Amino acid sequence: MINSQRLSDEFARQATIESPSFKEAGMADYLRQRFAEFGATLQEDQAAAKVGGQCNNLIFRLAGKNPGAPLLLSAHMDTVGPTEGLCPVLENGVFRSAGNTILGADDKSGIVEIIEALEVLREQQIEHVPLEIAITVCEEVGLLGAKNLDYSLITAKRGLALDTTGINIVIHKAPAANRFRIEITGQEAHAGVVPENGISAIIIAARAISRMRLGRIDDETTANIGIFNGGQATNIIPRQVILEGEVRSHDPQKLKQFTEEIIGLLEEEVNQAFITIGGKEIKAQMALNLTNEYPSLQIDKQSDILQLIGQAAEAINYPLQVKAAGGGSDANIFNDHGIETVILGTGMNKVHSVEEEVRVDDMVQVAGLLVEIIRRA
Repeated sequence: MINSQRLSDEFARQATIESPSFKEAGMADYLRQRFAEFGATLQEDQAAAKVGGQCNNLIFRLAGKNPGAPLLLSAHMDTVGPTEGLCPVLENGVFRSAGNTILGADDKSGIVEIIEALEVLREQQIEHVPLEIAITVCEEVGLLGAKNLDYSLITAKRGLALDTTGINIVIHKAPAANRFRIEITGQEAHAGVVPENGISAIIIAARAISRMRLGRIDDETTANIGIFNGGQATNIIPRQVILEGEVRSHDPQKLKQFTEEIIGLLEEEVNQAFITIGGKEIKAQMALNLTNEYPSLQIDKQSDILQLIGQAAEAINYPLQVKAAGGGSDANIFNDHGIETVILGTGMNKVHSVEEEVRVDDMVQVAGLLVEIIRRA
């Protein structure tokens, strides 16, 4: 039922529309027109004003003749960079970019698969439940669109987010994440003349980091210091250093435990760093900015949405692996708002790089599965 040429043409059109985070206006204009062709109604929220971007989240609705509960389909319209001069090239059934840009299969492959599924529903006159299609902005910069979506516009309580690499994959678990920015302040001094009058912020941070458990801590938890920035010159004891990092875990207690462990080690080293000059004690200081980046995603394997997807996959002989992921997505936020949402692989690969690619045949398979899911919903 899937028209591979139509799907390929659709991807080529979308890929040429540059839509980096905060600058998705061109893509939003295209999607308004494209979904109107299916008779979809549109509602927009006020996300643009909240995130400082060009456009809002788009929520399209398609009425259904079947009386079942509505089904949510979602994807995001923004991409990472670089995008300037993006030109998709199709060779041997694989889309790549022509130059030093990303391709945008993350997440335009998901949008294309939704659109092709709607084309088939219309052509084959397949009756279905009401559909709500949420296309978000600014996913790539902290899930900002989903975090600022007006959830009063969504009535569905189950859904799929088409937004992960590979194929034959459905994600039912993803971790929560804490992000932190820590500023350590010591005391500057001339490194060659009076180094004893200085408190090195870099040494404080280094001592703490040497004691931290980083990388993969266990099968549910990871931690990382991703940014370490400090110092002015080789002849100055560094007064300040800034650390930025994260902790992720599928277990809320472990997320709390290992976040507190990292912060605690830094506090210990800061509290031990002081000097006395002329009878005056000078102490190091620490400032912390801790943010819960996103909540965990935990969908039971016996849930209605996973049973629906599994039955659809079996009906069309589509091999499907239900697994956990290590990253967050809009689905984490949807679930936190009471919408049971799993993540479906779209076929995209090597994302966030100039080597990004997607196979047409993979998108065809995912679109076919999506049609069967909607038929059975």
